[in-house]
Amino acid sequence: MEKKSTLFLRLAVIVIGIPVLALCIFALPKIAIIAFEQFHQGGRTLATIVFGILFIMYTSAIPFYFALYQAWKLLSYIDNNQAFSQISVVALNKIKYCAIIISCLYTIALPLIYVIAEWDDAPGLIVIGLVIIGASMVIAVFAALLQRLLQEAINIKTENDLTI
Repeated sequence: MEKKSTLFLRLAVIVIGIPVLALCIFALPKIAIIAFEQFHQGGRTLATIVFGILFIMYTSAIPFYFALYQAWKLLSYIDNNQAFSQISVVALNKIKYCAIIISCLYTIALPLIYVIAEWDDAPGLIVIGLVIIGASMVIAVFAALLQRLLQEAINIKTENDLTI
Protein backbone atom coordinates (compact mmCIF):
# COMPACT_ATOMS: atom_id res chain seq x y z
CA MET A 1 0.00 0.00 0.00
CA GLU A 2 1.24 3.48 -0.76
CA LYS A 3 2.43 5.61 2.11
CA LYS A 4 0.31 8.47 0.79
CA SER A 5 -2.84 6.68 1.91
CA THR A 6 -1.91 7.06 5.58
CA LEU A 7 -0.26 10.47 5.26
CA PHE A 8 -3.43 12.31 6.33
CA LEU A 9 -3.79 10.09 9.40
CA ARG A 10 -0.14 10.60 10.31
CA LEU A 11 -0.66 14.36 10.08
CA ALA A 12 -3.74 14.00 12.27
CA VAL A 13 -1.67 12.17 14.90
CA ILE A 14 0.86 15.01 14.86
CA VAL A 15 -1.84 17.69 15.02
CA ILE A 16 -3.48 15.92 17.96
CA GLY A 17 -0.17 15.69 19.85
CA ILE A 18 1.03 19.27 19.41
CA PRO A 19 -1.66 21.07 21.48
CA VAL A 20 -1.26 18.67 24.39
CA LEU A 21 2.51 19.14 24.27
CA ALA A 22 2.07 22.94 24.20
CA LEU A 23 -0.31 22.68 27.15
CA CYS A 24 2.20 20.62 29.13
CA ILE A 25 5.12 22.91 28.31
CA PHE A 26 3.54 26.37 28.48
CA ALA A 27 0.13 26.54 30.17
CA LEU A 28 0.35 24.00 33.00
CA PRO A 29 3.63 25.36 34.44
CA LYS A 30 2.10 28.85 34.57
CA ILE A 31 -0.88 27.44 36.46
CA ALA A 32 1.52 25.65 38.80
CA ILE A 33 3.39 28.90 39.50
CA ILE A 34 0.15 30.71 40.32
CA ALA A 35 -0.94 27.84 42.59
CA PHE A 36 2.48 27.87 44.29
CA GLU A 37 2.14 31.58 44.99
CA GLN A 38 -1.37 31.01 46.38
CA PHE A 39 -0.03 28.23 48.56
CA HIS A 40 2.49 30.58 50.17
CA GLN A 41 -0.10 33.34 50.59
CA GLY A 42 -2.37 31.16 52.66
CA GLY A 43 -4.61 29.52 50.06
CA ARG A 44 -3.27 26.10 50.88
CA THR A 45 -6.44 24.09 50.28
CA LEU A 46 -7.16 25.48 46.83
CA ALA A 47 -3.51 25.31 45.79
CA THR A 48 -3.32 21.68 46.90
CA ILE A 49 -6.38 20.85 44.79
CA VAL A 50 -4.84 22.62 41.78
CA PHE A 51 -1.60 20.65 42.29
CA GLY A 52 -3.66 17.44 42.36
CA ILE A 53 -5.35 18.32 39.08
CA LEU A 54 -2.02 19.27 37.51
CA PHE A 55 -0.52 15.97 38.65
CA ILE A 56 -3.37 14.05 37.03
CA MET A 57 -3.08 16.09 33.84
CA TYR A 58 0.66 15.45 33.55
CA THR A 59 0.16 11.79 34.43
CA SER A 60 -2.51 11.41 31.75
CA ALA A 61 -0.09 12.78 29.14
CA ILE A 62 1.97 9.59 29.43
CA PRO A 63 -0.75 7.16 28.24
CA PHE A 64 -1.92 9.80 25.75
CA TYR A 65 1.43 9.94 23.99
CA PHE A 66 1.88 6.18 24.29
CA ALA A 67 -1.47 5.75 22.51
CA LEU A 68 -0.39 8.21 19.81
CA TYR A 69 2.82 6.21 19.38
CA GLN A 70 0.78 3.00 19.04
CA ALA A 71 -1.45 4.71 16.45
CA TRP A 72 1.68 5.76 14.54
CA LYS A 73 2.94 2.16 14.66
CA LEU A 74 -0.45 0.93 13.48
CA LEU A 75 -0.24 3.25 10.48
CA SER A 76 3.23 1.87 9.77
CA TYR A 77 1.82 -1.65 9.83
CA ILE A 78 -0.82 -0.57 7.33
CA ASP A 79 1.86 0.92 5.09
CA ASN A 80 3.88 -2.31 5.26
CA ASN A 81 0.84 -4.50 4.43
CA GLN A 82 0.80 -5.93 7.96
CA ALA A 83 -2.60 -4.52 8.91
CA PHE A 84 -4.12 -7.98 9.32
CA SER A 85 -1.58 -9.31 11.76
CA GLN A 86 -1.36 -10.01 15.45
CA ILE A 87 0.89 -6.98 16.03
CA SER A 88 -1.93 -4.71 14.87
CA VAL A 89 -4.25 -6.38 17.39
CA VAL A 90 -1.67 -5.79 20.13
CA ALA A 91 -1.36 -2.10 19.15
CA LEU A 92 -5.14 -1.67 19.30
CA ASN A 93 -5.20 -3.40 22.68
CA LYS A 94 -2.60 -0.95 24.02
CA ILE A 95 -4.57 2.00 22.64
CA LYS A 96 -7.70 0.67 24.38
CA TYR A 97 -5.96 0.40 27.74
CA CYS A 98 -4.40 3.85 27.40
CA ALA A 99 -7.85 5.34 26.79
CA ILE A 100 -9.23 3.49 29.82
CA ILE A 101 -6.37 4.79 31.98
CA ILE A 102 -6.99 8.37 30.83
CA SER A 103 -10.70 8.01 31.55
CA CYS A 104 -9.97 6.65 35.03
CA LEU A 105 -7.51 9.44 35.80
CA TYR A 106 -9.99 12.15 34.87
CA THR A 107 -12.74 10.35 36.78
CA ILE A 108 -10.48 10.61 39.83
CA ALA A 109 -9.90 14.30 39.04
CA LEU A 110 -13.60 15.11 38.66
CA PRO A 111 -14.23 15.78 42.40
CA LEU A 112 -11.22 18.12 42.42
CA ILE A 113 -12.53 19.87 39.32
CA TYR A 114 -15.89 20.21 41.05
CA VAL A 115 -14.27 22.03 43.98
CA ILE A 116 -12.48 24.42 41.62
CA ALA A 117 -15.70 24.97 39.64
CA GLU A 118 -17.64 25.76 42.84
CA TRP A 119 -14.94 28.14 44.06
CA ASP A 120 -14.63 29.95 40.73
CA ASP A 121 -18.35 29.66 39.88
CA ALA A 122 -17.48 28.01 36.56
CA PRO A 123 -19.67 24.94 36.00
CA GLY A 124 -18.19 24.59 32.50
CA LEU A 125 -15.10 23.03 34.06
CA ILE A 126 -17.13 19.98 35.04
CA VAL A 127 -18.42 19.67 31.48
CA ILE A 128 -14.86 19.77 30.16
CA GLY A 129 -13.90 16.98 32.55
CA LEU A 130 -16.90 14.92 31.48
CA VAL A 131 -16.08 15.48 27.79
CA ILE A 132 -12.54 14.19 28.33
CA ILE A 133 -13.87 11.13 30.16
CA GLY A 134 -16.50 10.49 27.50
CA ALA A 135 -14.11 10.95 24.58
CA SER A 136 -11.55 8.58 26.03
CA MET A 137 -14.23 5.97 26.73
CA VAL A 138 -15.47 6.27 23.14
CA ILE A 139 -11.91 5.72 21.94
CA ALA A 140 -11.56 2.70 24.24
CA VAL A 141 -14.80 1.14 22.98
CA PHE A 142 -13.89 1.87 19.35
CA ALA A 143 -10.42 0.37 19.78
CA ALA A 144 -11.93 -2.71 21.45
CA LEU A 145 -14.39 -3.10 18.58
CA LEU A 146 -11.66 -2.75 15.96
CA GLN A 147 -9.48 -5.17 17.91
CA ARG A 148 -12.24 -7.79 17.97
CA LEU A 149 -13.04 -7.34 14.27
CA LEU A 150 -9.39 -7.51 13.32
CA GLN A 151 -8.88 -10.63 15.41
CA GLU A 152 -11.87 -12.29 13.73
CA ALA A 153 -10.52 -11.32 10.29
CA ILE A 154 -7.13 -12.81 11.19
CA ASN A 155 -8.81 -16.00 12.38
CA ILE A 156 -10.80 -16.29 9.14
CA LYS A 157 -7.67 -15.62 7.09
CA THR A 158 -5.79 -18.31 9.04
CA GLU A 159 -8.59 -20.82 8.49
CA ASN A 160 -8.63 -20.04 4.77
CA ASP A 161 -4.84 -20.42 4.55
CA LEU A 162 -5.07 -23.82 6.28
CA THR A 163 -7.82 -25.11 3.97
CA ILE A 164 -5.85 -24.34 0.81
